[in-house]
Amino acid sequence: MDVISIRTPSLGDATYIVSHGNTGIVIDPQRDLGRFLDVIEDRNLTVTHVLETHMHNDYISGGRDLAKHTGGDLVLPAASGAGFAFVPAFHQEELESTEGLTIRPLHTPGHTPEHTSYLVLLDGTPHAVFTGGSLLVGAAGRSDLLGEQYAHQLAVLQWGSLQRLGKLPDETGVYPTHGEGSFCTASGAGRTTSTIAQEKAENPLFSFTDAASFAANQLSGLVPYPTYYAHMGPTNKQNPTALAVPEVPEVGPDAIEAHLEEGGAVLDGRDRYAFAAGHVPGSLGIELGDSFAPWTGWLLDYDSPIMLVLEADHDAAQAAIELGRIGFENVAGVMRGIDTWAASGREVASYQTATIDELVAARNADDELQVIDVRDPLEWEAGHLEGSVHHYVPEFHHGLPAGIDTAQPVWIVCRTGNRASIAAGLIEALGATPIVVTKGGVPDTLGV
Repeated sequence: MDVISIRTPSLGDATYIVSHGNTGIVIDPQRDLGRFLDVIEDRNLTVTHVLETHMHNDYISGGRDLAKHTGGDLVLPAASGAGFAFVPAFHQEELESTEGLTIRPLHTPGHTPEHTSYLVLLDGTPHAVFTGGSLLVGAAGRSDLLGEQYAHQLAVLQWGSLQRLGKLPDETGVYPTHGEGSFCTASGAGRTTSTIAQEKAENPLFSFTDAASFAANQLSGLVPYPTYYAHMGPTNKQNPTALAVPEVPEVGPDAIEAHLEEGGAVLDGRDRYAFAAGHVPGSLGIELGDSFAPWTGWLLDYDSPIMLVLEADHDAAQAAIELGRIGFENVAGVMRGIDTWAASGREVASYQTATIDELVAARNADDELQVIDVRDPLEWEAGHLEGSVHHYVPEFHHGLPAGIDTAQPVWIVCRTGNRASIAAGLIEALGATPIVVTKGGVPDTLGV
């Protein structure tokens, strides 16, 4: 039996395909089905089941359409509340596959109330457990994503779920959906899969001997999560659909200008230095990479109409797929670079970039320097530059921090320069002039 992991780094998630002989089982597929169908076809697999561990909050599921395409049974937690046909997974009510494969659902609430893990047995022997957002590598899934009113009780239930999973045979492989890079977890283990024995030995959450202390730990030190999450659960319950490969037409300055006038968003995926050197006024700069989709989903209104600005060698269709995974399907076109915009005589916005050493030197010369730290609250609490002001990137939707003088430049700093560069477009829109530290950040000055 093989377990094939297909990761989505931009969301910190994994889909798994279990392959045994010609039998296949798919767990937690995202909606761009092509990469899963390629594996299924290459291995000549007959998919018997498509399993969903929970109603996902961080992406739209492709499970329903994958099951239709392959003819496999779509299996959801019995209490999922989905408004379409599925095979309900009840606790320990086994599902028979073929060639000796058996799927044993295990109710593991905590990340969500209905959450179900799936133990896969081969000829009656447990081989792998697919834990979704329950037991993670070095961590456990967050319990606060459905609202503060449910968070404590879900955290209590999560403790019980980890105790349940910890009773599985030590050699059982652990395959979580969520991992590093997902806002659904705070894992920093550096690994994506594990075993029950390894988790019991190394996961600090197994050191808690009672639910109350576990819950207190789980609910302390949580960072905010993207606003687009609010739309994922309802979509997955009502009408999750597969994502076709998008066609993104090439457009010019006229189309970009008209798009802005109609209230659309311009999303610039070029690197931070290119964006700083010149960009469309009013555009938002988020480098193509692992944080492209989550930050877009956080900072733009849900499913905003979008025009992209990309380099000539950027894959616009892949960028649109990244956005489509979280429901942003309205990508209307792409302009290549800023040259045609500048050549048309239109205004080109720009701002100054700096190194962390230049920031330190400027602060030493001027103790009235305006510095905004855009890292998350936990990073700020762990240490920050004296005299700086904290304002996490999403907070710029509510305006600038109190006391900021827009007549003077504002230095923007984070940990590596990525979030500071994202914040620059938001700050420009609020009438301030940013100077962005694009390489390095606060930890370099604190020695942490």
